[in-house]
Amino acid sequence: MRIEKLADMNLERLTRKSYGNDAELEQRVSDILRRVRQEGDEALYQLTEKFDRVNLRKAGLRVSPQEIEYAYAQVDDQFLATVRQAKENIYTYHEKQKRTSWFDAKEDGTVLGQLILPLKRVGIYVPGGTAAYPSSVLMNAVPAVVAGVKEIVMVSPPRADGTLLPEVLVAAAEAGVTEIYKVGGAQGIAALAYGTKEIVQVDKITGPGNIYVTLAKKQVFGTVDIDMLAGPSEILILADETARPEELAADLLSQAEHDRLASAILVSPDRALLEKTVEEVERQLADLPRVEIARSAWEQYGAAILVKDLDEGMALANKIAPEHFELVVAEPFCWLGRVRNAGAVFLGRFSPEPVGDYFAGPNHVLPTGGTARFYSPLNVDTFMKKVSVINYSENALNRDAESIAHFARREGLEAHARAVEARKK
Repeated sequence: MRIEKLADMNLERLTRKSYGNDAELEQRVSDILRRVRQEGDEALYQLTEKFDRVNLRKAGLRVSPQEIEYAYAQVDDQFLATVRQAKENIYTYHEKQKRTSWFDAKEDGTVLGQLILPLKRVGIYVPGGTAAYPSSVLMNAVPAVVAGVKEIVMVSPPRADGTLLPEVLVAAAEAGVTEIYKVGGAQGIAALAYGTKEIVQVDKITGPGNIYVTLAKKQVFGTVDIDMLAGPSEILILADETARPEELAADLLSQAEHDRLASAILVSPDRALLEKTVEEVERQLADLPRVEIARSAWEQYGAAILVKDLDEGMALANKIAPEHFELVVAEPFCWLGRVRNAGAVFLGRFSPEPVGDYFAGPNHVLPTGGTARFYSPLNVDTFMKKVSVINYSENALNRDAESIAHFARREGLEAHARAVEARKK
């Protein structure tokens, strides 16, 4: 990979704004959704056999208590302790986000307020495929538990033997998931959104997945709510001469190994640092287990960009709005106030992206594809809704009736005006 100046860069290639804009895929997903809506569980059986080569009639659609008990027997004590500590960290962080209902009583007897209520039933999608993610179980389920959601339903594609990864099942049990189903892809999203005989419809779907999952979430939005439309993973690192090439290379590859569409970008005003890091990426790729995936992502969506100074680098970062943004500079807190668009910010060389992925506490379900300009990470509010409360006193209504009626008539809504005036003395 060569070092490129900012002026010569094709940012469209790096930001992948076209991800998900595929009419043929949209139609395939639409057909899957229609089948599940019309045929229910039978469609889930047939589609899972077609796409995952698993017979759910034999393997079972719903994960049984015995399967969860067996999963615990298959994981080691260190993993279980790690999951429990990560859960505690995530719970503590998200608990600080929780808000309560409020009421404001006026002197005239009017009471205005807002009820802040948890959703009743939510669905979380946990990816399978090239990797399995018990961390995603924690990141989706724990905030829902903090919010007070009573029914947390998980779907995930089964392995070839008709089971889910033991680590995923253990994480689900520890996090408070109440139902688990062995179905993935667009058909899993359809089951959550529309409901089947076996799977009861949810109110909201969260969690990342592949392009079929993303497009399915897009199409069912309105029938249920969704968290966001997640695309391939991203990291952008802004570094100065104090950064270490071997660490930067490792951080870039930590995202490149996710999938072939992942984006890994290094930005610096120091050409020597860029060159050494690119060399180090090549060296570390050689013995990486997921080398083919990581190399493909690095070659297609990786970049080493030379900027004139850190100011220009920060402006570029805000324009790209990366999912993960590492500030590996001498004084990272001095630059934090300049960050406008990012899913999560990692400050300094001792805060690599995997710290946030697994353990620190902030959520790793983050906006991608530039949507950090307007989306937030998954959080407690994701699993809550707000209801306005209005209690007008007689005196307050008499005082405001004329203004309200006038407003209504300006909009041509006479019945609105009369509904107020009918109560006025």
